[in-house]
Amino acid sequence: MAAKTDRYTEIERKFDVLGSTVSPSFDGLARVARVERTPSHTLDAVYYDTPRRDLAARRITLRRRTGGSDEGWHLKLPAGKSARTEVRAPLGAAVDEVPDELRDAVAAIVRDRPLAPVARITTNRTVDHLYDADGAVIAEFCDDDVRAWAAGGDDEQNWREWEIELGAGAGADGSDLLDRLANRLLDAGAAPAGHGSKLARTLASAQPQPDEEVPPARDPLHQAVAEQVEQLLVWDRAVREDADDSVHQMRVATRKIRSLLQSAKDAFDVGDGSPNAWILDELRALAAVLGVARDAEVLAQRYQDALDDLPEELVRGPIRERLVEGARRQYTAGLRRSLVAMRSPRYFKLLDGLEKLATEPAPQPAAQKSGTTTVDAAYKRVRKAAKAAAKAADDDRNEALHRIRKGAKRLRYTAAATGAGKVSDRAKAVQFLLGDHQDSVVSRNHLRRQADAAHAAGEDTFTYGLLHQLEDDLARRSREQLDDALKKLNKAVRRKR
Repeated sequence: MAAKTDRYTEIERKFDVLGSTVSPSFDGLARVARVERTPSHTLDAVYYDTPRRDLAARRITLRRRTGGSDEGWHLKLPAGKSARTEVRAPLGAAVDEVPDELRDAVAAIVRDRPLAPVARITTNRTVDHLYDADGAVIAEFCDDDVRAWAAGGDDEQNWREWEIELGAGAGADGSDLLDRLANRLLDAGAAPAGHGSKLARTLASAQPQPDEEVPPARDPLHQAVAEQVEQLLVWDRAVREDADDSVHQMRVATRKIRSLLQSAKDAFDVGDGSPNAWILDELRALAAVLGVARDAEVLAQRYQDALDDLPEELVRGPIRERLVEGARRQYTAGLRRSLVAMRSPRYFKLLDGLEKLATEPAPQPAAQKSGTTTVDAAYKRVRKAAKAAAKAADDDRNEALHRIRKGAKRLRYTAAATGAGKVSDRAKAVQFLLGDHQDSVVSRNHLRRQADAAHAAGEDTFTYGLLHQLEDDLARRSREQLDDALKKLNKAVRRKR
């Protein structure tokens, strides 16, 4: 049976403090009407990670904690400056059995590697609740005496630290409140914590890193791929939570990686017949799986907006049910299909391959190629596609324009990675223009199929024809603006040379 999970957002700051330091006073601080101290209590936590510390490397912590009002399994994920999202699950009967829901949330990072205890941390905690005049908790101040042990070691670590965390009543000016509270702690003798978490301090102290040579800097394309792989992992977690726009963003990251690899096949050794060629195929397959949910998501929003803009008397028959609700059902089915793929060994193998590809040095001849040469090669594909589109027959025009879009997208990402900002901006304009055109093509095909189904059911199909005409007008406007956008792109490329 699946464990019930809850999610919370923590906004807090941590401070190092000496054992003899006197706790701060919050008297006279704006918004703090009274302070209430709770009895001290002990928290005992065992932290889990992979053998190579994949979670810790990304500032993620997974622990099983007993004691306190929130005992249970806790997964903490970065959520911006001073903020983390905490996912909680009940303790369960098995001590070392990580709840499936928490493991799944970080599956793209953990993959098929085992999770095992890496540290134990015991905290004796005293908490001050800070209330405003209305009786709402606006912050919590924690005074922690910490004892910690890293797995495989017998040495006990001891320190004291303070935490200040915003409460549910902090309100819109919570950031200012946090700054004022932090200043009180600094005035009392605290210093900003040297580590982001108790676990990070425990592992760093137990396993000091030897002096190593600084690795050579990555070339821009390898750096760009590495950054996009990290983005893919971030959006992977969001898709598993069904966060808004997450499927789209994960698909974008997947396509960016593929475009960057295609723009410099020799540098990444992904050309036809090369050992890494399979990665391009797998990225294409992953984007296609995500595309089922993404296309349905786009259609649902597109039809919702279009129908909302029409006068009520022009919206006839059960068209919202067919178009909007039908697309939403397709999204749900597509999301399930995506999650199945994202839990497979095939997906984990792709992630392993991408990480290896991003960190390996480029072959020597490819490493000597200039960014301008790479941009020029990507632009030649756009020009070739544009010339083909100009000669294409009417039946082939939509596909020909779509090839221009794909070339412009590849050029955009390559130019951005190599510092050609203006070229990237102009390529983005072409990509977005033809993206609207392609969305219109997909929408019109869908509208025709749904209109046929509605007609067969004896429903009024007037509004389907009206929406089809609006989509046709949008596509026509996109085509009319294309020549000007391509000229501006050409000008930006020539200036780059």
